[in-house]
Amino acid sequence: MKYSMQRREFLKNAGLGALSIPFLASLPSLGYANTTVRKQRMVVIFSPNGVVPQNFWPDEEGEQFALKSIMEPFAPYKDKLLTLHGISDKIKGDGDSHMRGMGCLLTGSELFPGNIQGGSHTPAGWSSGLSIDQEIKNVLQQNPATQTRFGSLEFGVMVPERADTWTRMVYAGANKPIAPVDDPYQMLSKLYGKMKDRESLKSIMDPLQQDLAKLRLMVSAEDRHLLDEQASFVRDMERELKQENPADVGHAVPKLELGVKEVNDNMPKISKMQIDLLVNSFRADFARIATLQFTNSVGQAKMNWLGIDEGHHGLSHEPDSNTDAVEKLTKINTWYAEQVAYLVKQLAETPEPGASGSMLDNTMVIWTNELGKGNSHTLNDIPFVMIGGGMGYKMGRSLKLKNVAHNRLHLSLAQSFGHDLKTFGNPDYCGDGPLALS
Repeated sequence: MKYSMQRREFLKNAGLGALSIPFLASLPSLGYANTTVRKQRMVVIFSPNGVVPQNFWPDEEGEQFALKSIMEPFAPYKDKLLTLHGISDKIKGDGDSHMRGMGCLLTGSELFPGNIQGGSHTPAGWSSGLSIDQEIKNVLQQNPATQTRFGSLEFGVMVPERADTWTRMVYAGANKPIAPVDDPYQMLSKLYGKMKDRESLKSIMDPLQQDLAKLRLMVSAEDRHLLDEQASFVRDMERELKQENPADVGHAVPKLELGVKEVNDNMPKISKMQIDLLVNSFRADFARIATLQFTNSVGQAKMNWLGIDEGHHGLSHEPDSNTDAVEKLTKINTWYAEQVAYLVKQLAETPEPGASGSMLDNTMVIWTNELGKGNSHTLNDIPFVMIGGGMGYKMGRSLKLKNVAHNRLHLSLAQSFGHDLKTFGNPDYCGDGPLALS
């Protein structure tokens, strides 16, 4: 509130329009970016339906380990990789494994009783607690030195419009799910101003040209560079959104109809656009916490661009003896790993604004899932793969844990941000304290 009032007063005194606000967030010379406090960021990425364990987890433990086929996209960042095999979602109660796997993944809390029926288990409702990303976001937002414009941003790719326990993993509190934004148009509008659909889209930069010219005269040379990069990013994104024929991404991308936010075969394109927006939002210091949700628990994406016609969830139910299904599931999970690796690459190649090193040095990317394995619906060995830095963890390792409650990992995440939580979610699964990852 305080900083919003200061920005409005500055804009008024400088004769600038309100559309200039997003471009002020990361400019140290105007006092809106704190350059004395090291930035810490966290991204949680979700993909559904479990993994193929034999093609996912390293066999070895420690610093000398080989990457299996699904994890090969992370080879360039192996020294910044930490695999956590043996973490389990121990939360019991209402709902089936998919529902508890999704609703309890980041909350560590039971689902409320409800009327959403799943599988052969009891029906359930929303989670009874807030998610760890929002817990950390709230702490950062309470400190002026770490406060950002949005606090957190929730991105999605092909998330169904329906709202139920299978489609939500982020919670602002008990019974308060947060829907991800899975439309790049909508996310760009949220970050930079009101926009319309592709047919009537006009450059939001046009009314800003004079304001940005004035603003460039008020800031340092370094800030002028940051300002120009933000403006250039928005222009490039708008140009991409306006294209009648989107850039080639290695497969046929159908032309989107007006008002359609999700098209199965456009999933790779949407993924890239959302990741680019996420990285830029971090660079502009709009937020330091983000989530990126691919489809949903029981997600049925058909990855035609991989030569796979079946839905993902259906394939995940096939027995291990079905070698064709195992091969296809391996391809699907590898594709998800490639999306994570693309995000990591963008962060690694982006210098940390106002500091040395890259943005990856100060950002922890966490890739996870609602199940350990699709056909068994197990909540044991939930995938947690971490890439990056900024949390003080010893990276470049493969850890083999023994049925550790994922609540303890959440405690570690919170404490790495200086938030000295003693319990998170159900306290019954926090008794041994945070995981020792340093």
